[in-house]
Amino acid sequence: MTTTAMTPPPADATKRPRKTRGGRAPLNSQKRRARLGFLFALPAMVMLALFFIWPLLQTIFMSLHDWPLLGDHEFIGLQNYVDAFNDDQFLSAAGFTFFYTAVMTPILLILAFLLAYFVRRGTRSARVFQSIYFLPVVIGLAAGSFIWLYMWQSDIGPTTQLLGSWGLVDPHANYFADFWSAFWIVVAMVTWKVVGLQMLLVLAGMQAIPDDIYEAARMDGASGWRTFWSITVPLLRPTLALVMVFSVAGSLLAFDQFYIMTTGGPAGSTLTAVYQIYRTSFVQFDLGYGAALSILLMIVLAAVSAGQMLLLRNSDHS
Repeated sequence: MTTTAMTPPPADATKRPRKTRGGRAPLNSQKRRARLGFLFALPAMVMLALFFIWPLLQTIFMSLHDWPLLGDHEFIGLQNYVDAFNDDQFLSAAGFTFFYTAVMTPILLILAFLLAYFVRRGTRSARVFQSIYFLPVVIGLAAGSFIWLYMWQSDIGPTTQLLGSWGLVDPHANYFADFWSAFWIVVAMVTWKVVGLQMLLVLAGMQAIPDDIYEAARMDGASGWRTFWSITVPLLRPTLALVMVFSVAGSLLAFDQFYIMTTGGPAGSTLTAVYQIYRTSFVQFDLGYGAALSILLMIVLAAVSAGQMLLLRNSDHS
């Protein structure tokens, strides 16, 4: 008579999954983290849906209709978009907007770089100037526009009075009645208002460059100019791309400064794309056509942003 030895089951088989008080096994930690992350992101997703996605869908819907302020709206398909490319006033406003962007972007980029390079030394005077350069940033764009509008008023403006006493300008002239004088006053105001923030962005990028790289370059006998072009500029490409995104997007969406300082004049020569959209929607009350112009401007902004992000990605892989 032979006996068969019973082999004990594996230790793992004798263990039963630990149960919680409700009788269920605990959730996997990865799933728990995913659910927790979703809960944290849910408020932002709700805000995005309410204040961006839904208004965007509504704007697209309106752009496909003849939508007056009062009365019924009528579906007209893509007719509003066809009319936009035949609208000389909107095309003129878009052309001026691109011209303003082309002027503003290099001015802000160059000045922000120079100011950041100056205050990077870290001396007490540099820190004082850094605070001075940043002070206009905390002022609202509308408030800054009113300040500069008053400063350049004929006869009563402090700037015209001061420069007139030196014989540099005519204190009785209306500088907002001429395109070029009005344009450069607006450019100067926006530069004064915005360049401090862009200086801080460039300064942060400069401070992120390790000093060891500069020290190695000096030990190899690299000159200051060579160090600037071979180290500073290449390593600042992501920061400069970000600054350009802010500058280009802000210039394409310019409205407040021209609405307050020039009111689109003289003779509509300083009308921007956003200003024309405002006039179409809230002065002429053609909401459908204004919505179509808004969608076209959004497409331009998306294309510009995509190009900037492509530049940023390429700089990261170079």
